[in-house]
Amino acid sequence: MTVSATVANRQRELEEQRQAFVRATVVRTQRPTSARAGDVGVVDALGALTGFVGGTCVEASVREFSLQVLETGEPLLLQVRPGDVGRSEQEGAVEVHNPCLSGGAIDVFLEPILPAAHVVVVGDAPVAEALARIGAALGYEMELVDGESWHPDGTIAAVIVAGHGKGEEPALERALEAGVPYVGLVASRKRGSAVVASLNVDDALRRRVHTPAGLKLGGTAPAEIALGVLAELVQVRASTSVPEPAQSSVPEPVEGSNDDASTSSATGGTSSATGGTSPSTAIDPVCGMTVVAAEPTAHTEHEGTTVWFCADRCRAAFIEDPERYAAA
Repeated sequence: MTVSATVANRQRELEEQRQAFVRATVVRTQRPTSARAGDVGVVDALGALTGFVGGTCVEASVREFSLQVLETGEPLLLQVRPGDVGRSEQEGAVEVHNPCLSGGAIDVFLEPILPAAHVVVVGDAPVAEALARIGAALGYEMELVDGESWHPDGTIAAVIVAGHGKGEEPALERALEAGVPYVGLVASRKRGSAVVASLNVDDALRRRVHTPAGLKLGGTAPAEIALGVLAELVQVRASTSVPEPAQSSVPEPVEGSNDDASTSSATGGTSSATGGTSPSTAIDPVCGMTVVAAEPTAHTEHEGTTVWFCADRCRAAFIEDPERYAAA
Protein backbone atom coordinates (compact mmCIF):
# COMPACT_ATOMS: atom_id res chain seq x y z
CA MET A 1 0.00 0.00 0.00
CA THR A 2 1.35 3.45 -0.91
CA VAL A 3 2.00 6.14 1.69
CA SER A 4 -0.85 8.29 0.35
CA ALA A 5 -3.27 5.34 0.55
CA THR A 6 -2.17 4.59 4.11
CA VAL A 7 -2.74 8.22 5.09
CA ALA A 8 -6.16 8.26 3.42
CA ASN A 9 -7.16 5.06 5.23
CA ARG A 10 -6.00 6.42 8.59
CA GLN A 11 -7.84 9.70 8.06
CA ARG A 12 -11.02 7.83 7.12
CA GLU A 13 -10.65 5.61 10.18
CA LEU A 14 -10.30 8.61 12.52
CA GLU A 15 -13.28 10.34 10.91
CA GLU A 16 -15.46 7.23 11.29
CA GLN A 17 -14.42 7.01 14.95
CA ARG A 18 -15.21 10.72 15.42
CA GLN A 19 -11.64 11.33 16.59
CA ALA A 20 -9.89 14.68 16.26
CA PHE A 21 -6.65 14.74 14.30
CA VAL A 22 -4.27 17.06 12.46
CA ARG A 23 -3.64 16.93 8.74
CA ALA A 24 0.00 17.92 8.16
CA THR A 25 0.86 19.05 4.62
CA VAL A 26 4.34 19.95 3.42
CA VAL A 27 3.91 23.25 1.57
CA ARG A 28 7.53 24.24 0.93
CA THR A 29 10.98 22.64 1.09
CA GLN A 30 14.53 23.85 0.64
CA ARG A 31 17.27 21.35 -0.20
CA PRO A 32 18.72 19.21 1.18
CA THR A 33 15.57 17.57 2.56
CA SER A 34 13.89 14.23 2.04
CA ALA A 35 10.37 15.67 1.95
CA ARG A 36 8.64 17.26 -1.01
CA ALA A 37 5.87 19.82 -1.25
CA GLY A 38 2.59 17.95 -1.19
CA ASP A 39 3.69 15.20 1.20
CA VAL A 40 0.97 14.58 3.77
CA GLY A 41 0.59 12.94 7.15
CA VAL A 42 -2.05 12.75 9.88
CA VAL A 43 -1.35 13.05 13.60
CA ASP A 44 -3.89 11.68 16.08
CA ALA A 45 -4.66 12.98 19.56
CA LEU A 46 -1.99 10.71 21.07
CA GLY A 47 0.71 12.21 18.87
CA ALA A 48 1.10 9.21 16.53
CA LEU A 49 1.92 10.21 12.95
CA THR A 50 0.86 8.29 9.85
CA GLY A 51 2.48 9.30 6.56
CA PHE A 52 5.67 11.13 5.66
CA VAL A 53 6.46 14.80 6.23
CA GLY A 54 10.26 14.63 6.51
CA GLY A 55 12.84 12.76 8.58
CA THR A 56 12.53 11.85 12.23
CA CYS A 57 13.79 15.23 13.44
CA VAL A 58 11.14 17.08 11.44
CA GLU A 59 8.52 14.56 12.54
CA ALA A 60 9.35 15.31 16.19
CA SER A 61 8.40 18.97 15.70
CA VAL A 62 5.34 18.09 13.59
CA ARG A 63 4.05 15.80 16.33
CA GLU A 64 4.76 18.34 19.08
CA PHE A 65 2.99 21.23 17.37
CA SER A 66 0.15 19.06 16.10
CA LEU A 67 -0.78 18.41 19.71
CA GLN A 68 -0.68 22.17 20.30
CA VAL A 69 -2.97 22.68 17.32
CA LEU A 70 -5.43 20.16 18.74
CA GLU A 71 -5.40 22.06 22.04
CA THR A 72 -6.16 25.42 20.44
CA GLY A 73 -8.24 24.27 17.48
CA GLU A 74 -6.36 26.80 15.32
CA PRO A 75 -4.24 25.95 12.23
CA LEU A 76 -0.52 26.68 12.28
CA LEU A 77 2.31 27.03 9.79
CA LEU A 78 5.33 25.17 11.17
CA GLN A 79 8.69 26.29 9.76
CA VAL A 80 11.58 23.97 10.63
CA ARG A 81 15.10 25.34 10.13
CA PRO A 82 18.61 24.02 10.93
CA GLY A 83 20.53 25.62 13.79
CA ASP A 84 20.79 25.75 17.56
CA VAL A 85 17.65 24.91 19.51
CA GLY A 86 15.21 27.80 19.59
CA ARG A 87 11.89 29.01 18.31
CA SER A 88 10.18 32.24 17.38
CA GLU A 89 6.43 32.70 17.10
CA GLN A 90 4.16 35.05 15.24
CA GLU A 91 0.44 34.99 14.61
CA GLY A 92 -0.45 31.76 12.82
CA ALA A 93 3.15 30.54 12.47
CA VAL A 94 6.13 29.28 14.45
CA GLU A 95 9.76 28.88 13.36
CA VAL A 96 11.66 26.07 15.07
CA HIS A 97 15.43 25.62 14.88
CA ASN A 98 16.55 22.01 14.94
CA PRO A 99 20.23 21.13 15.52
CA CYS A 100 19.70 17.61 14.13
CA LEU A 101 18.83 18.77 10.60
CA SER A 102 21.61 18.29 8.07
CA GLY A 103 20.72 21.51 6.28
CA GLY A 104 17.68 22.48 4.24
CA ALA A 105 14.37 23.75 5.52
CA ILE A 106 10.74 22.67 5.49
CA ASP A 107 7.37 24.36 6.00
CA VAL A 108 4.43 22.22 7.13
CA PHE A 109 0.84 23.43 7.39
CA LEU A 110 -0.94 21.89 10.39
CA GLU A 111 -4.72 21.83 10.04
CA PRO A 112 -6.89 20.56 12.92
CA ILE A 113 -9.77 18.34 11.85
CA LEU A 114 -12.32 18.31 14.65
CA PRO A 115 -15.50 16.20 14.50
CA ALA A 116 -18.81 18.04 14.62
CA ALA A 117 -20.23 18.12 18.14
CA HIS A 118 -22.76 15.33 18.62
CA VAL A 119 -25.97 16.64 20.19
CA VAL A 120 -28.73 14.25 21.22
CA VAL A 121 -32.29 15.59 21.42
CA VAL A 122 -34.82 13.52 23.35
CA GLY A 123 -38.38 13.82 22.06
CA ASP A 124 -40.42 14.28 18.90
CA ALA A 125 -42.43 17.40 19.76
CA PRO A 126 -42.16 20.66 17.74
CA VAL A 127 -39.45 22.04 20.05
CA ALA A 128 -37.34 18.89 19.55
CA GLU A 129 -37.76 19.11 15.79
CA ALA A 130 -36.79 22.80 15.86
CA LEU A 131 -33.70 21.96 17.91
CA ALA A 132 -32.63 19.37 15.34
CA ARG A 133 -33.18 21.77 12.45
CA ILE A 134 -31.45 24.82 13.94
CA GLY A 135 -28.66 22.76 15.50
CA ALA A 136 -27.80 21.25 12.13
CA ALA A 137 -27.57 24.76 10.66
CA LEU A 138 -25.06 25.60 13.42
CA GLY A 139 -22.86 22.70 12.35
CA TYR A 140 -23.78 20.23 15.10
CA GLU A 141 -24.45 16.58 14.39
CA MET A 142 -28.02 16.33 15.65
CA GLU A 143 -29.76 13.09 16.63
CA LEU A 144 -33.41 12.74 17.64
CA VAL A 145 -34.03 9.81 20.01
CA ASP A 146 -36.66 8.24 22.20
CA GLY A 147 -35.81 8.75 25.86
CA GLU A 148 -36.95 5.32 27.02
CA SER A 149 -34.75 3.31 24.65
CA TRP A 150 -31.79 5.67 24.19
CA HIS A 151 -28.40 4.81 25.70
CA PRO A 152 -25.21 6.93 25.44
CA ASP A 153 -22.88 5.72 22.72
CA GLY A 154 -19.55 7.38 21.94
CA THR A 155 -18.61 10.98 22.59
CA ILE A 156 -21.68 13.18 23.11
CA ALA A 157 -21.35 16.93 23.57
CA ALA A 158 -24.87 17.56 24.82
CA VAL A 159 -28.19 15.96 25.62
CA ILE A 160 -31.28 18.15 25.41
CA VAL A 161 -34.45 16.59 26.79
CA ALA A 162 -37.53 18.04 25.13
CA GLY A 163 -39.94 15.13 25.49
CA HIS A 164 -42.70 17.02 27.30
CA GLY A 165 -42.98 14.26 29.89
CA LYS A 166 -42.01 11.28 27.71
CA GLY A 167 -38.83 9.41 28.60
CA GLU A 168 -37.34 12.35 30.48
CA GLU A 169 -36.08 10.68 33.67
CA PRO A 170 -34.23 7.71 32.10
CA ALA A 171 -32.61 9.93 29.47
CA LEU A 172 -31.47 12.47 32.06
CA GLU A 173 -30.09 9.80 34.38
CA ARG A 174 -28.14 8.09 31.60
CA ALA A 175 -26.75 11.37 30.30
CA LEU A 176 -25.62 12.47 33.77
CA GLU A 177 -24.07 9.11 34.64
CA ALA A 178 -22.24 9.10 31.29
CA GLY A 179 -20.68 12.49 32.07
CA VAL A 180 -22.21 14.32 29.10
CA PRO A 181 -20.84 17.91 29.31
CA TYR A 182 -24.18 19.68 28.79
CA VAL A 183 -27.51 18.25 29.96
CA GLY A 184 -30.60 20.39 29.49
CA LEU A 185 -34.30 19.88 30.24
CA VAL A 186 -36.90 21.93 28.38
CA ALA A 187 -39.65 22.46 30.94
CA SER A 188 -41.21 25.09 33.15
CA ARG A 189 -39.30 25.98 36.29
CA LYS A 190 -41.80 24.14 38.51
CA ARG A 191 -42.01 20.96 36.44
CA GLY A 192 -38.29 20.95 35.73
CA SER A 193 -37.49 21.09 39.43
CA ALA A 194 -39.87 18.22 40.11
CA VAL A 195 -38.39 16.07 37.35
CA VAL A 196 -34.80 16.66 38.47
CA ALA A 197 -35.69 16.01 42.12
CA SER A 198 -37.11 12.61 41.10
CA LEU A 199 -33.92 11.44 39.37
CA ASN A 200 -32.14 8.43 40.85
CA VAL A 201 -28.73 10.16 40.96
CA ASP A 202 -26.82 12.00 43.65
CA ASP A 203 -27.24 15.72 44.27
CA ALA A 204 -23.94 16.63 42.59
CA LEU A 205 -25.24 15.22 39.31
CA ARG A 206 -28.67 16.83 39.72
CA ARG A 207 -27.07 20.23 39.90
CA ARG A 208 -25.62 19.72 36.42
CA VAL A 209 -29.04 19.77 34.78
CA HIS A 210 -29.86 23.06 33.07
CA THR A 211 -33.57 23.68 33.60
CA PRO A 212 -35.39 25.57 32.33
CA ALA A 213 -32.90 24.97 29.53
CA GLY A 214 -31.88 27.93 27.42
CA LEU A 215 -31.26 31.66 27.62
CA LYS A 216 -34.28 33.83 28.28
CA LEU A 217 -34.86 35.42 24.88
CA GLY A 218 -38.56 36.05 25.45
CA GLY A 219 -39.84 33.89 22.59
CA THR A 220 -42.57 31.27 22.97
CA ALA A 221 -42.70 29.62 19.54
CA PRO A 222 -40.93 26.23 19.21
CA ALA A 223 -38.16 27.69 17.03
CA GLU A 224 -37.66 30.60 19.45
CA ILE A 225 -37.40 28.24 22.42
CA ALA A 226 -34.95 26.07 20.49
CA LEU A 227 -32.88 29.13 19.63
CA GLY A 228 -32.55 30.02 23.31
CA VAL A 229 -31.50 26.48 24.24
CA LEU A 230 -28.88 26.31 21.51
CA ALA A 231 -27.62 29.79 22.43
CA GLU A 232 -27.00 28.53 25.97
CA LEU A 233 -25.24 25.46 24.57
CA VAL A 234 -22.96 27.67 22.46
CA GLN A 235 -22.22 29.81 25.52
CA VAL A 236 -21.38 26.79 27.71
CA ARG A 237 -19.17 25.17 25.08
CA ALA A 238 -17.31 28.45 24.51
CA SER A 239 -16.47 28.79 28.20
CA THR A 240 -13.32 27.25 29.64
CA SER A 241 -15.31 25.08 32.00
CA VAL A 242 -18.90 23.96 32.26
CA PRO A 243 -20.67 26.40 34.62
CA GLU A 244 -23.49 25.57 36.96
CA PRO A 245 -26.92 26.06 35.38
CA ALA A 246 -28.16 29.63 35.57
CA GLN A 247 -31.48 28.33 36.92
CA SER A 248 -30.49 25.47 39.20
CA SER A 249 -33.27 22.98 39.86
CA VAL A 250 -31.74 22.05 43.22
CA PRO A 251 -32.11 25.02 45.58
CA GLU A 252 -29.34 24.13 48.03
CA PRO A 253 -25.93 22.77 47.02
CA VAL A 254 -24.24 20.01 48.93
CA GLU A 255 -21.54 21.53 51.10
CA GLY A 256 -18.03 20.57 50.08
CA SER A 257 -18.93 19.17 46.67
CA ASN A 258 -16.84 20.09 43.66
CA ASP A 259 -17.83 19.26 40.09
CA ASP A 260 -15.06 21.15 38.34
CA ALA A 261 -12.81 19.14 36.07
CA SER A 262 -9.33 18.76 37.50
CA THR A 263 -6.42 20.36 35.74
CA SER A 264 -3.66 18.16 34.41
CA SER A 265 -0.31 17.87 36.08
CA ALA A 266 2.92 18.95 34.47
CA THR A 267 3.56 15.40 33.32
CA GLY A 268 0.03 14.32 32.60
CA GLY A 269 -0.80 16.23 29.43
CA THR A 270 -2.90 19.29 28.81
CA SER A 271 -6.57 19.86 28.07
CA SER A 272 -7.39 19.99 24.38
CA ALA A 273 -10.06 21.45 22.14
CA THR A 274 -11.47 17.95 21.85
CA GLY A 275 -12.18 17.74 25.54
CA GLY A 276 -9.51 15.12 26.30
CA THR A 277 -5.89 15.29 27.27
CA SER A 278 -2.83 15.20 25.10
CA PRO A 279 0.48 13.50 25.90
CA SER A 280 3.08 15.50 27.81
CA THR A 281 6.37 16.63 26.28
CA ALA A 282 10.00 16.14 27.28
CA ILE A 283 13.39 17.57 26.41
CA ASP A 284 15.85 15.45 24.43
CA PRO A 285 18.96 15.63 26.68
CA VAL A 286 21.29 15.23 23.70
CA CYS A 287 20.12 17.93 21.30
CA GLY A 288 17.73 19.94 23.48
CA MET A 289 14.67 19.50 21.23
CA THR A 290 11.19 19.30 22.72
CA VAL A 291 9.58 15.96 21.89
CA VAL A 292 6.30 14.16 22.57
CA ALA A 293 6.71 11.85 25.56
CA ALA A 294 4.74 8.97 24.05
CA GLU A 295 5.09 6.19 21.53
CA PRO A 296 6.49 6.03 18.93
CA THR A 297 9.02 8.63 20.13
CA ALA A 298 12.49 7.13 20.60
CA HIS A 299 13.23 6.51 24.28
CA THR A 300 15.21 4.47 26.77
CA GLU A 301 15.19 3.75 30.50
CA HIS A 302 17.93 5.24 32.67
CA GLU A 303 18.04 4.74 36.43
CA GLY A 304 14.31 4.15 36.61
CA THR A 305 13.37 7.12 34.42
CA THR A 306 12.17 7.16 30.83
CA VAL A 307 14.31 9.44 28.67
CA TRP A 308 12.86 10.64 25.34
CA PHE A 309 14.71 11.61 22.15
CA CYS A 310 13.95 13.31 18.84
CA ALA A 311 15.58 10.50 16.85
CA ASP A 312 17.43 7.21 17.22
CA ARG A 313 20.84 8.82 16.76
CA CYS A 314 20.31 10.99 19.85
CA ARG A 315 19.15 7.90 21.72
CA ALA A 316 22.30 6.04 20.61
CA ALA A 317 24.51 8.93 21.73
CA PHE A 318 22.86 8.93 25.16
CA ILE A 319 23.21 5.16 25.60
CA GLU A 320 26.89 5.33 24.66
CA ASP A 321 27.66 7.97 27.32
CA PRO A 322 24.65 8.50 29.62
CA GLU A 323 26.61 10.29 32.31
CA ARG A 324 27.43 13.06 29.86
CA TYR A 325 23.73 13.83 29.32
CA ALA A 326 22.08 12.53 32.48
CA ALA A 327 22.16 15.93 34.21
CA ALA A 328 20.05 17.38 31.40
